Amino acid sequence: MFVPFLIMFREGLEAALIVSLIASYLKRTQRGHWLGVVWLGVLLAAGLCLALGLSINATTGEFPQKQQELFEGIVAVIAVCILTYMVFWMRKVSKSIKVHLEGAIDSALNSGRGQGWALVAMVFFAVAREGLESVFFLLAAFQQDVGIAAPIGAILGLAAAIVLGFLIYYGGVKLHLAKFFKWTSLFILFVAAGLAAGAIRAFHEAGLWNSMQDIAFDLSNVLSTHSLFGTLLEGMFGYQETPTISEVAVYFLYLIPALVLFFMPSGKPPVATSTPVSGKIPR
Repeated sequence: MFVPFLIMFREGLEAALIVSLIASYLKRTQRGHWLGVVWLGVLLAAGLCLALGLSINATTGEFPQKQQELFEGIVAVIAVCILTYMVFWMRKVSKSIKVHLEGAIDSALNSGRGQGWALVAMVFFAVAREGLESVFFLLAAFQQDVGIAAPIGAILGLAAAIVLGFLIYYGGVKLHLAKFFKWTSLFILFVAAGLAAGAIRAFHEAGLWNSMQDIAFDLSNVLSTHSLFGTLLEGMFGYQETPTISEVAVYFLYLIPALVLFFMPSGKPPVATSTPVSGKIPR
């Protein structure tokens, strides 16, 4: 439940901040009449993501067992790629996202007769990107965590992000977003490593991967997945009490390079701003 909550909270907050930045800039530049167009883009993106998630989830139950395992492995790989991209994209643009968005808004509204649709498209793709990332992660998470807890966590995370987004926009809450995204990104890399190990396990069950299937170690007497802590680790990081050599290898082959890249200096800060990103959005 916690991982879907965190992912949806983070993704929802990213989308909320993007929409808030766009709305703030439109108001500040005396173009508040375009706010309805912004909400149209948001609703279209949300509808697309919801429809895609429901249709994929409804289809998977019709697959035979091996095909379903293959599908779960593919979804897990896609989720790992998306989560990794999300972490490093936010690391790269967090200090200059405001400047980039304002430039994109100006370009959209100076595009001539189709400026309204250009703004809809800009908002649509910005929100849809966050939503599609969430869809594939949640599909992978729901496959690993069967039950009502994971969907409830996702809904609560999205609701919390929407509430916090409104509070930030109206100036009631200040949040040091640079630190928030840094530490949640670090957590997400460990989640992605667990998904990568789960993907190789699903490919084995689908009959596609049969190498290095010996048990790497057995912690069932020390930290069983039937214990409370073991269940939490399994739900959050894909922990297995008796992982195979291939699962352990994939876990660390992903995690070690990802952590090295994550902690490497990001280079010169953007020229546009040298201050840390905060939750206070200028209006």
